[in-house]
Amino acid sequence: MNYDENIKKNNINLPKAPDPVGSYVATKIVNKLLYISGQISIDEDGKLIKGKVGKNLDVDEGYKAAERCALSIVAQAKKACNNDLSKIKNCIKLTGFVNSSDDFIDQPKVINGASDTIVKIFGNNGMHTRAAVSVNSLPLGVSVEVDAIFELN
Repeated sequence: MNYDENIKKNNINLPKAPDPVGSYVATKIVNKLLYISGQISIDEDGKLIKGKVGKNLDVDEGYKAAERCALSIVAQAKKACNNDLSKIKNCIKLTGFVNSSDDFIDQPKVINGASDTIVKIFGNNGMHTRAAVSVNSLPLGVSVEVDAIFELN
């Protein structure tokens, strides 16, 4: 399966893989595992997608924010693999954090935005384990953050 073809076929534009803004690395390879630090929700214009899901954003807007996180994850993976996504064997796990109101209970529906995007790009190799967690706040007030673990060939 050619992941770059899936990206093209689905009219997906990967963002530039952002550099870390703190005391950490964006990616780390250990043996055959590629760990990708949490990617925050940033729109196509580079603006932060902010707010609490269930208060300022609805489930669909949260879903789209999670999609954007997944695109940044793929961009980071591509950068870590020297621009060669064929080095990815499969996605092992996504952990999604949703900045949500106290009464919001649909975190899994929001993080489906990231999961669906990873599967759209990587096909069956994109099927992964997952956690979808509610949090009181996220860095810079963003609505969603997702990290990932991939297995390399």
